[in-house]
Amino acid sequence: MTEEVITATGERPVRSDGGRVRTPPLRPGGYDPADYAASVARSAEEAGVSALLLMSVLHNEAYKPHHPLLERLWQWWKPDASFGLGNMHRATFERVRRAHGLTARWQDLRNDPALAIHAAALYLKDLDRTLPRRHTRRCTRDELLALGYNAGERNMRAFARGVPPGPMARSYLRRLRANRRRAAEALAGLDAADNTVDG
Repeated sequence: MTEEVITATGERPVRSDGGRVRTPPLRPGGYDPADYAASVARSAEEAGVSALLLMSVLHNEAYKPHHPLLERLWQWWKPDASFGLGNMHRATFERVRRAHGLTARWQDLRNDPALAIHAAALYLKDLDRTLPRRHTRRCTRDELLALGYNAGERNMRAFARGVPPGPMARSYLRRLRANRRRAAEALAGLDAADNTVDG
C-alpha cells in the first residue's frame, strides 16, 4: 500500500473529511507550528474547540522534529512512539478514529499535517465533553484540556477535582503558558493575512 504524500505546493489531495486544506510540506528540522495556522483555525472551528488552545498544544508538542522519515526511525527505536504534529499515540488515535468515523490510519499522521491537526482538535473536543463544568480554579478549562491531551482523560479529571499535577504535568503546563503568546501571534498573523487579502 502506498502512503499519501504532501505535494510540493503543500496541498493534500483530499483530507479524510473530504475537504481541502493547504498545508506546507513537512521538512526535516525547522518545524514551526505557526506554519500550520490555517489548518489549526479550520480544524478548531470544525471541532468547536479553541484555536488558541490547539495552537498552544502544537507548540508544546514541537519538541521533536516532525518529518515522515524521522518519525519512522523514531518508531524503529521506540515502537510505541507518537506520530504527527500533535504527537498522537496509536490508542488515542484509534479512539478518535472510531468516535468520528475517520478513514485514515494512525501511520498516516506522519505524512499528513492536516490530518494530525484535525485529529488533535477532535481529541480536544472529546476531552472537553468529559471535563466537568465545575472544576478547581488552579487551572483554566483550556489548561485542563491541554493536560488531558498530554496526560490522559483520567488524569485530567483528577486535576479538575483538585489533585495536584505531578512534575511532568507541571512542566507541560508551564510550557503551555509560555507558548500561549507564540500561539496567539501565529493566529493573529493568519488574521492579518486574511485582512490583507480581503482588503
